Amino acid sequence: SIPSSRSSIKILKKTGLSGSFRPDFWLLLGIYLAALLGNGLIITAVACDHCLHTPMYFLLSLFLLDLGSISTILPKAMANSLWDTRAISYVGCAAQLFLLVFFMSTELCLLTVMAYDRYVAICKPLHYGTLLRSRACVHMAAAAWGSGFLNALLHT
Repeated sequence: SIPSSRSSIKILKKTGLSGSFRPDFWLLLGIYLAALLGNGLIITAVACDHCLHTPMYFLLSLFLLDLGSISTILPKAMANSLWDTRAISYVGCAAQLFLLVFFMSTELCLLTVMAYDRYVAICKPLHYGTLLRSRACVHMAAAAWGSGFLNALLHT
């Protein structure tokens, strides 16, 4: 006999296939794809235009941090939404916490370095070339990434 539409819906719910119709999953997927597209456009613009290869835009590795932070939380949230579960392992939770704190702390430190870069460019324009050579920018960026790592290690 052919199952009625009512019993086929019950089968779909039991197997988890009905999760594809969940609006919260599609909202999270839209946010994730928009972030990937936006950051991909920034990466392409910086890679293609040689005028953007200055120290200020070197420090603009914030798009990597944004990609990392959104890729830390949203895939698991989408999976939980799709399969209607809230389960996460202890190791998975610790990894998410470490990565999120790492990316956010590093982003905060890089924004501070960028603020210093703009301060020097505006308040000491004649000394900008000597104060912020590319070696100094590499050191400040490395310090920002290192301090983000240490902060995440401390809080995990």
